[in-house]
Amino acid sequence: MTLEVERTGEHAFVGRNERGAEVLVGRKGAEGAFSPAELLQIAVAGCNAVTAEELITRRIGEDAKFRVTVDADRREGASELDAVHVAFDVDVSALAADQRAALAGAVDRAIERLCTVSRTLKKGIPVTETFPRA
Repeated sequence: MTLEVERTGEHAFVGRNERGAEVLVGRKGAEGAFSPAELLQIAVAGCNAVTAEELITRRIGEDAKFRVTVDADRREGASELDAVHVAFDVDVSALAADQRAALAGAVDRAIERLCTVSRTLKKGIPVTETFPRA
């Protein structure tokens, strides 16, 4: 699967996948767009949510609503994130304490085993770039 990012104007880009989805990308603070660092954080939160969805809906109900929030630590002036923090906001009040603990453990294990984005960030991978020379 090939993804692309195309420049559409000054500091304005659109990211696309082969299925027709688009996301606006720009510098931090650009109106209506995500910064690349925000997209990285959204990718972590989204991967966690997708990975945990079935576990949550199986125990709470098919119509269970939940949110996953994410923020990051970044040193002043740094061009990298130091840590990403993901938090699930899901109503588990209908579950007994042992069921809540079991669900939390199952979600943790699933994310550790299956969430491509979190696993990749924790592992760290090479990133290569090519640029035309002629």
